[in-house]
Amino acid sequence: MGQVVALFVFPQDGGAAAARGEVLARLDGGFDGDHARTPQRAVTVLALEQWREALAEIGADLPPAARRANVVVSGVDLSGTMGKRLRLGGAEIEVLGEVKPCHVMEETRPGLRAALTPGWRGGVHGRVVRAGAIRVGDTVEALAAP
Repeated sequence: MGQVVALFVFPQDGGAAAARGEVLARLDGGFDGDHARTPQRAVTVLALEQWREALAEIGADLPPAARRANVVVSGVDLSGTMGKRLRLGGAEIEVLGEVKPCHVMEETRPGLRAALTPGWRGGVHGRVVRAGAIRVGDTVEALAAP
């Protein structure tokens, strides 16, 4: 089991991250206060350990908000979660794929895009399958596929 260490919403697509202590995950989308997303990519999750590995590789020190993920977790290897569910506090997310780092990561820091590419370091995306509240400090558990 892991832990939720940070939560972010992005009120405008491409806009700045807004940190939250708690969010509500909705079945018809992602988080309250986040910009509209497709149901299949309603939520993005980043593993803090993998983020730090990527940064160490390029000698950078950036906050996890720079990755633009909704949830930052610790103690969970996201590379093995495809098709599984992540229980995040009172909500569950079905992991539908790997987040592929885009040009924005390269604009943030040269070399970051390549550093995030191996081992699912860029995180995962998925859909909300159980609505509920998620709080910083909540436990995270990878559940078997239904």
